[in-house]
Amino acid sequence: MPGFIFQSVVIAGGYGTGRELAEFFLPFGPRGGILSMMLVSMVFWSLVAAVAFEFSRTYQVYDYRTFCRKLMGPGWILFEIAYLSFLILVLSIIASASGSIFQELFQVSYWVGVLSIMAAIGFLVFAGSMLIEKVLSSWSFILYGTYLIFFFWSLAAFGPEISSSLSNTPVRPGWVLGGIKYAAYNVAIIPVLLFSVRHLKTRRETILAGVLTGPIAIIPGFLLMLIMAGHYPAIAEETVPVNLMLEALGSRSFQILFQLVLFGTLIETGTGMIHGVNERFAETFKEMGKEFPTFARPLIAIVLLVIATMMAQFGLKDLIAKGYGTMTWIFLVVFLIPLLTYGLWKLYQDN
Repeated sequence: MPGFIFQSVVIAGGYGTGRELAEFFLPFGPRGGILSMMLVSMVFWSLVAAVAFEFSRTYQVYDYRTFCRKLMGPGWILFEIAYLSFLILVLSIIASASGSIFQELFQVSYWVGVLSIMAAIGFLVFAGSMLIEKVLSSWSFILYGTYLIFFFWSLAAFGPEISSSLSNTPVRPGWVLGGIKYAAYNVAIIPVLLFSVRHLKTRRETILAGVLTGPIAIIPGFLLMLIMAGHYPAIAEETVPVNLMLEALGSRSFQILFQLVLFGTLIETGTGMIHGVNERFAETFKEMGKEFPTFARPLIAIVLLVIATMMAQFGLKDLIAKGYGTMTWIFLVVFLIPLLTYGLWKLYQDN
């Protein structure tokens, strides 16, 4: 479950539209991008997830505030500042993508898509952890099925182009660093999704869940990268690359289906990230001997989404290119280095 929930949250922040993949992997060529994705990002995600899940289980810390306090002491506040900035950035990308999807598919106002996703996220956040876990993990299977149809259909239609692009385009240098940069800001959401680790009772379970997280999260992206190879290099400049690939198949009905599934992943991403914030406040209220008000959950979601919607005017391409690159280095310092040094050492000492 933790792997599927991680995938659900990661995939819609730009990955599902293909824009993240074009930004972080295609600069190294299709083959270089696949190497960067499968040999670096996937392994990185699995390693960090395994350590974080075991740290969470060992010290019984299942929200990002208590997790980071245990890991970094007073320095935990740096993670919170970075995460809230990242959250607004991702939510603005979600709002922008949702508005664009509705506008392109149904020729309605951009704001119909934005308001629709706000309503859906607000409902799920209000419902709480159990429904969120079920929806996020279940939707992953729908997502996998849709991506597999998309992949095999594209392979049948553009197989020679995909093969030619993979064979004839050289691997450009820098793909190792590119894979690390892409993976680094994404793993920052792991402490926010620790509500799903409560079910894991042994070290074997946490390590296995962590190891599986990388492949579960990256495989749809790998399939998408192969499809993108058949449209390279033109695909690299598209704001929403997946639209070009869907239009090339010539099926309006499948285009609508895929975009609706993608819209569902946008809802998942926003829900998972905001729910992590709510769990942080719920734990704080618990420490004070109070109960977190039920109405506060959707209220926090609405406030965050309104702020993010105001940022969405900058556009999907610019938000991903400029915002994510900056967050990579911030999370490397405030989360990854502490986890993979002091966190590992502490686990070794206490076990």
